[in-house]
Amino acid sequence: MAKTLLSLAGHEPALPKLAESALVLIDYQNEYLKGPLELPDAAPAIAAAERILNAARVAGSRVIHVFQRGAPGGLFDRQGWGGQPIEQLKPVSFEDVVEKPRPSSFFQTDLDMRLGASGRAVIFMGFMTHMCVSTTVRDALSFGYVSTVVADACASRDLPGPNGLVPARTIHEAELAALGDRFAGIFTAAQILGE
Repeated sequence: MAKTLLSLAGHEPALPKLAESALVLIDYQNEYLKGPLELPDAAPAIAAAERILNAARVAGSRVIHVFQRGAPGGLFDRQGWGGQPIEQLKPVSFEDVVEKPRPSSFFQTDLDMRLGASGRAVIFMGFMTHMCVSTTVRDALSFGYVSTVVADACASRDLPGPNGLVPARTIHEAELAALGDRFAGIFTAAQILGE
């Protein structure tokens, strides 16, 4: 049976505790609800993310919302509908908001400084699994964080491949497997919430 690099090194990921972790939501923006970037599994991912967010708020977790900052009039224009937060996952007044110019939430942002005050355990979830979630989680290892990804609170889209269209679900699952090999613990919302 195949094992992850983490398992082979004796570092089996532990189920995170919300009260002892920071929660980072990545790019839950309207751009992914319709149009060229519409994600086929957005609705169930948003529902899972909402459950985790509500539980984190109750637990008193540090919550940080990261948003892609696009050019005016383009994709992820923060002043337009596409760049706005998805309604169910909007930040509340006491939660941090970080805007990023590139896929990694750490690149040219103060995310590391904001997380530093919360300890080293971070739970990540967001859109898209293969792009901004993956890039951020991979960078988090270099910053010394112990990362968890909420698998069912993330989603990807169909992509063109060398042999035709690669389905969103395949991309999502492959990226989670790659992240779970070395970079993060991969758990479902139900596992994290103890359901």
